[in-house]
Amino acid sequence: MYSLQKLLQHGLHFHKSTAVAIRTSWSLGHSPGSGKETTKTKAGVRRYAAPVAAESFLSGSSSVYVEAMYESWLEDPKSVHKSWDIFFKNAENGAAPGTAYSPPPPVGAGYPTPAAGASAMVPSSQLLPEVVSAKTLDRKVIEDHLSVQAIIRSYQNRGHELSQLDPLGIHEADVADRVPWELQMSNYHIDESDMDRIFTLPQTTFIGGQETALPLREIVRRLESVYCSSIGVEYMFINDRQKCDWIREKFETPGVIQFTKMDKRLILERLIRSHKFEEFLARKFSSEKRFGLEGCEVLIPSLKCIIDECSGQGVESFVLGMPHRGRLNVLANVARKPLESIFCQFDSKLEPTDEGSGDVKYHLGMSLSRINHISKRDINIAIVANPSHLEAVDPVVQGKVRAEQFYRGDTDGKKVMSVLIHGDAAFCGQGVVYETFHLSDLPDYSTHGTIHIVVNNQIGFTTDPRVARSSPYCTDVARVVNAPIFHVNADDPEAVMYVSQVASQWRCHFGSDVVIDLVCYRRNGHNEIDEPMFTQPLMYKRIKQHKSVLDLYANHKIEEGVMTQQEFEEEQANYEKICEDAYQNAKNTANTKNAEWLDSPWTEFFDKKTPLVYLPTGVEEDTLAHIGRKFSEIPDDFTIHGGLKRILKARSKMVDNREADWALGEALAFGSLLKDGNHVRLSGQDVERGTFSHRHHVLHDQNEDKKRYYPLNDLYPDQEQYTVCNSSLSEFGVLGFELGFSMTNPHSLVMWEAQFGDFSNTAQCIIDQFISSGQAKWVRQSGLVIMLPHGYEGMGPEHSSARLERFLQMSKDDPDIIPDFEGENFVVQQLYGSNWFILNCTTPANLFHAMRRQVKMSFRKPAIIFTPKSLLRHPEARSSFDDMIEGTHFQRLIPEQGPATERPQDVERLIFCSGRVYYDLLKERQDTQKEEKIAMARLEQISPFPYDLVNEECRKYSNAELMFVQEEHKNMGAWSYVQPRLQNLMGGQTVRYSGRPSAAATATGNKSVHTAELRKFLNVAMKLD
Repeated sequence: MYSLQKLLQHGLHFHKSTAVAIRTSWSLGHSPGSGKETTKTKAGVRRYAAPVAAESFLSGSSSVYVEAMYESWLEDPKSVHKSWDIFFKNAENGAAPGTAYSPPPPVGAGYPTPAAGASAMVPSSQLLPEVVSAKTLDRKVIEDHLSVQAIIRSYQNRGHELSQLDPLGIHEADVADRVPWELQMSNYHIDESDMDRIFTLPQTTFIGGQETALPLREIVRRLESVYCSSIGVEYMFINDRQKCDWIREKFETPGVIQFTKMDKRLILERLIRSHKFEEFLARKFSSEKRFGLEGCEVLIPSLKCIIDECSGQGVESFVLGMPHRGRLNVLANVARKPLESIFCQFDSKLEPTDEGSGDVKYHLGMSLSRINHISKRDINIAIVANPSHLEAVDPVVQGKVRAEQFYRGDTDGKKVMSVLIHGDAAFCGQGVVYETFHLSDLPDYSTHGTIHIVVNNQIGFTTDPRVARSSPYCTDVARVVNAPIFHVNADDPEAVMYVSQVASQWRCHFGSDVVIDLVCYRRNGHNEIDEPMFTQPLMYKRIKQHKSVLDLYANHKIEEGVMTQQEFEEEQANYEKICEDAYQNAKNTANTKNAEWLDSPWTEFFDKKTPLVYLPTGVEEDTLAHIGRKFSEIPDDFTIHGGLKRILKARSKMVDNREADWALGEALAFGSLLKDGNHVRLSGQDVERGTFSHRHHVLHDQNEDKKRYYPLNDLYPDQEQYTVCNSSLSEFGVLGFELGFSMTNPHSLVMWEAQFGDFSNTAQCIIDQFISSGQAKWVRQSGLVIMLPHGYEGMGPEHSSARLERFLQMSKDDPDIIPDFEGENFVVQQLYGSNWFILNCTTPANLFHAMRRQVKMSFRKPAIIFTPKSLLRHPEARSSFDDMIEGTHFQRLIPEQGPATERPQDVERLIFCSGRVYYDLLKERQDTQKEEKIAMARLEQISPFPYDLVNEECRKYSNAELMFVQEEHKNMGAWSYVQPRLQNLMGGQTVRYSGRPSAAATATGNKSVHTAELRKFLNVAMKLD
């Protein structure tokens, strides 16, 4: 078989001259051969930072055409034009480069020209079947056929740039104002006399239907109808011939877009509800912000169409994520939230009677099960709550969907799917969109396809798209994952419905992402109170004159006989009455509940009525030993690295000695939960091995690629599955994903570990908007664990601090209010009342209990665990099995256990500390022989603050002065959190500080300076006045 490269060498002498860049235009032209692009309007030329480069015929994506022709010829030589048949035969027979081409036959020799007025379509039987000698071929015929094939490909490739997408008629589809060179008729050596000639259609198009040849005029007409009308199809960048052909068939097949009278009536009824809902809110709550859907009311029929189509193909659960624009309408008309509940949110006098501070109405979510009346199947629709950070919810939705798929055993995503709704400015402007797309095909993160709908207002808040992005379309980010993009004019409801159907079929068939770009407008400003005429006067003058999509479609369908004027008015009146009745009922509502808006209800979990008790989290020693041994084994027929053999041997020895280091303590927690039937999932950058090469939860065979062994999945025959997965190099997206995963099943342990603690900086939006405040705003519980490596070890300012102070600042307890810690249930009540747990453990046993406590409590709270680095291998940082067996539990504070306990009245200083600095203090105290004079207590749980245990230590050493020691700078770390609480607890007693002084950077980059700082604050801590 000849290589494509050699074939191109044979044809290079004529292909470049006749089939230059493969796009054409028929409406606007210029002088032949000028190579310039014709402007679409009189406005100035738009310059892009990343222009679409014109490519030669034999480079880039254009060479795919030649390859496709060659592959077709290999299967059937008759499937290509005779000139290609001769060319490929000569090339295969060894013709020298440049000599394989033979001129084609003259026009009259191969194809008839229809008489004037004859049908445009020519039956295949009329094509002359005889083989024409290569010597009689005419050069113009081959050139013309190549041009026609290039013309077809041009429309497929860039016809969307000429599609009629803007309902207002202001902007071009791609915000550019020029017709590309390839889309201009005059750049092809074809004139008017050629328009009625008949050409064979290539296999890469479906415009012929049952016909294999058409006159050029009809070819162009059909291409313009497909690619340059209300739908712009962008797909030729997809590097999969099967997928491209699938899309071509869906859009190019003649008469493919067909709707019955009942279909059109359903579209109109749904438009009525979408339009009248916004109209009702505008009338009843004229001064309220609601971020209405006016200008894109067709979103509601589109979403319902997607649900209908996918439900019919077996999808049972839909998880939606969206910004605030149109959320209330989606809640009412897609998810069917009772209208009374929505209207109550406009009454500021109604206060929720349950927990939480709540959120504004256009951020709220919900979950509801119902029957889909089209598919007649049960479905569940969940709309995930989202803050004003528009795209932040994207990875959260994906994680929730992935979790639902996992627990259902839905390995192909046939039962659960996600729909994400975006704004145009946010879709191209927010980096988390890109991060989320890049999770779409990763083995442990894929949700097997998401339907993305962009509500394309053609404007940001006030920012014109021409200065808001560097790409032609706001949807160009989707090209990185080969997602087809369907641009559609939102004022053409039937085009929108067809695109929605195709997108649904794509997702269900291929299991990959697809984008619908609803090009619309925003009738009001950013919100209903905002004045848009300040910044977009011309656009909003046009909008004021523009009829709504309901009026446009209704007028057309009434004329068509789909619905009478009387029926139309009755439909509107009926929905108006529904809204009015709900409005009156809402007035009689005495109170509301935040829990009614919960997007992830754990009905079974909360119905158990489990009492609030602080349960032990230890396990049987036999279980610890068994897990430890299995975790240390080398599997049969498996070659591991020599260094790893030593690690596993050391682990096995620790098990024999009934002790655990950090990695083993973590594995014992995971393994015991798996034994109990709890799924465990650990995700993050390099978590399989561990940033510091301590974990090794996946063993790799040294001689065979992709041969892996997961020790924690080989503990017990009936255990739950353990998922450990290296993530993409993303924090925002992956942490959001794991949060969504944790929202689905309360009986699982879901963790995200940062490569270094300060890497959580780029995920701060998820931490601030979702994790720390999610339960207060949305009554949503989550047991997510975030592990942040933290510690000052001379590694510089970027790999030292996980910013402990930020998390403590977001803890909701008041330092001026000392709780009553004498009660029997103080510990569990304090945990329940907190918004999260901030832990800085110093022993593997406490890590073991912290992990198990997350699952064994009767409620769920996020846990932020500041994990060590050097302590991972520190000989002192080991725990006996005695600290993990039955009857043991997490120690919120570890008290002094040395000689100072024997004569507490003689202790002169009581030091409180947290984390790895304890081991520096321990060594310094030994070196200075202060064991009897200085007592040290470790705050393992910093927040909520363990008042009862701290008070016990202070009363025990009643003659001692109080000091807090930390390795962080004074304006960082736990000092500002601990100092007021400790001082208030002790009635105003002074609490001294020892640590690094205040600084702008988290740590020095100089090793000697680091050591000097450490020496200085250790001296202060040990020096007794």
